[in-house]
Amino acid sequence: MSHPRAICLHGHFYQPPRENPWLEAIEMQLDAAPYHDWNERITDECYRTNGMSRVLDAAGLLERVVNNYERISFNFGPTLMSWFDVASPETAAAIVEADRRSVERFNGHGSAIAQGYNHLIMPLANNRDRRTQVRWGIADFKHRFGREPEGMWLPESAVCTDSLEALAEHGIKFTIFAPRQAGAVRKIGESAWQEVHEHTIDPSRAYRVPLPSGKHIDVFFYDGPIAQAVAFERLLDDGRHLAGRLLGAFDANRDHPELVHVATDGETYGHHHRHGEMALSAALDHIEAHQGVTLTNYGQWLAEHPPTMEAQIREHSSWSCVHGVERWRSDCGCKAFRHPDDHQKWREPLRLALDRLRDRLAGVYTAAAAELLKDPWAARDAYISIILDRSDESLDRFFAEHATKDLSREDRVRALKLLELQRHAMLMYTSCGWFFDDIAGIETVQVILYAARAAQLATDITGDRFDRAFIEDLAKAPGNRREFPTGKDVYEKLVRPSILELRDIAAHYAVSLVFQDAPKISDVYCFHAERLEHRRRRAGRSSLLLGRVRLTDRITREAQTTAYAVVHAGDHIVHGGAMPEPAPDAWVALRNDLEETFEQGDLGAIVARMHEAFDGTPHALRALLRDAQHQIAETVAESATEEADRAYRDLHERHQPLVRFLAGLGLPIPPALAIPARFVLNRQLEREMTREDPDIPMIEDLLRQADREGVQVDRETFTYNLQRMLTQTVRRVAEQPHDTARLEDLLGAIELASRGFGPVDLVDAQIETHRLLHALQPGSLPTEAAQMLAKAADRLRIKPPPALANHEAALS
Repeated sequence: MSHPRAICLHGHFYQPPRENPWLEAIEMQLDAAPYHDWNERITDECYRTNGMSRVLDAAGLLERVVNNYERISFNFGPTLMSWFDVASPETAAAIVEADRRSVERFNGHGSAIAQGYNHLIMPLANNRDRRTQVRWGIADFKHRFGREPEGMWLPESAVCTDSLEALAEHGIKFTIFAPRQAGAVRKIGESAWQEVHEHTIDPSRAYRVPLPSGKHIDVFFYDGPIAQAVAFERLLDDGRHLAGRLLGAFDANRDHPELVHVATDGETYGHHHRHGEMALSAALDHIEAHQGVTLTNYGQWLAEHPPTMEAQIREHSSWSCVHGVERWRSDCGCKAFRHPDDHQKWREPLRLALDRLRDRLAGVYTAAAAELLKDPWAARDAYISIILDRSDESLDRFFAEHATKDLSREDRVRALKLLELQRHAMLMYTSCGWFFDDIAGIETVQVILYAARAAQLATDITGDRFDRAFIEDLAKAPGNRREFPTGKDVYEKLVRPSILELRDIAAHYAVSLVFQDAPKISDVYCFHAERLEHRRRRAGRSSLLLGRVRLTDRITREAQTTAYAVVHAGDHIVHGGAMPEPAPDAWVALRNDLEETFEQGDLGAIVARMHEAFDGTPHALRALLRDAQHQIAETVAESATEEADRAYRDLHERHQPLVRFLAGLGLPIPPALAIPARFVLNRQLEREMTREDPDIPMIEDLLRQADREGVQVDRETFTYNLQRMLTQTVRRVAEQPHDTARLEDLLGAIELASRGFGPVDLVDAQIETHRLLHALQPGSLPTEAAQMLAKAADRLRIKPPPALANHEAALS
């Protein structure tokens, strides 16, 4: 008798939260260039592309575009999904739609499973935090996917019995582990346990784990060798190899239904392995075509094949540390980069420092919140509703249910600060802070930033300095770098400069007004800004800005009216300051004094006066937030570039005949003439290619001109702009596919991509064109337009749909 056979691939999609805790936004990360930050980069390489993965036919032509999430099991970190909401809503929509379709595909069982909220190591948390993590993870899942989760991923699959009790208590049916996390097994109904390890556990079935409470949870131990091969042995070089390895894992000697399944980091498919999403798509196609084997997800398999075996898990084990969970609390030897001189002796002191801070914060929270909230810890569990929806209506519902009385505005601010204190007290345990090799690494700095924010909020509530004892505890954490010998140095040099007050936000806002206009009411990160007064004085290249702005923190609803002053001496030389709004008479006097000093043209005097008035060194460009620095630098550089452009263009136009004459003879162009020619032509190319409606013939003419004058085109900039221009041109064609002028532009853009200036990524253009082609009805286009579109598809290596098949044949 043959037994059912199925395959399931699980992707754990997650990034550590990277938001500045004071801004609720990710600041520019230069090492992610040309992207703004690593979230944006990995989304482009992995998360978005798995939602629209290309499938090629035997000839290498694009045949289909598929959503991989629909056919695999997956979980996404809630903090990553919240970033999608703002930065890539189309990615979030593709993920949610895939789950909806998977419910239909897998007999009522969706492929998405939940995750503990912010990826803290559950066995190292206290029971209260464990429960909140589970409750927040479930609430976030229901908010996004519109259904109850069947399964939940434990961060790093780190497990203890109390963690499983928390899952079972909240209705979670199953979770997933590495094979080495299995301790013993037995048939249900038998009493004797048989000890197992990673090489003897049978990964092809589900197991039931009985719990001390009398509840149980079902678990899956994935196939370790195949998962290892997917992640580290280049099994994704060819989707057929992946499919073959999975299909080859079935065992004819097994006398029960077999599930071959693997779990890996989702980033494996596209980020760690370029085009890994295409290999995954090809593997899924190959498996679906194989007789006797089906694709499934864990929920469907569990419903159709309930466990007949029980299992015991290895307490305090995980999938990424052979020492259990020591990677997150000790110098266990697990490293990311294995630098021979690096140690991780800082891990234990860091965790102890955070534990001590957590416990002190819990005392503050319990005492202060009791005056405002009926049950402070139940309110913390329910606070996820505010995190997911920070509207006034959401706040009203929350306080109507949880407040001890009708709270004043000030009491609401206080309550929200207490709840935020607790949110950051959990964020500071995000596992990535211990995963890598040095306490000065960006992931560890991030968790210390969360701790600093929690301590700051506690100080706001009590007036006591909660950071002092924490900093002294960090001094016991030894680092690996000379410039950061202890965690205290990390705090002082990398964390303290990031700590912000409302006056700092006001100063950043004011300095930005020097370089760009802003409406009277605007948003500055997570702050609402209402400008109440604004005055500008100019003298030559210098300017003085004075005013008042009311800032409201959209997270805590704390508001403050702030006075500001900024002097700009030209280029990047700027000084500014802000302070809580002084009394009207004092503000008028200060304003008049600063304006009078400015009119006298004494920059040193006005900076000194601002230093005195604003209680500290005024903000300079170096002290601004990273994105503001970049925007202002771009503004200043653009002004300088425009000035250079005018000078170079005049020089180039006057000597262009000589440049062409020398180039025609093959003689070297003098630098005084070659530099302006290169600058002007590359600038003209960039300007034309980034227009909303690029003139393709003009671009071709500029390239011919560059050839005639021996000018080298900036390949990197050209190919980057060409990729974007090509995709934009396809979208313009999609708006009016019968417009032959737009189609001519598309063909011209495709021709530019073949000119050999460098590798041009055609993925987005291919996908957009594929969508356009498959949206057409047969006979909907005039013959000429259809033939041009068929030619574009041919050059982009896209298999034409039936709607264009006859036109493609005519071209052949």
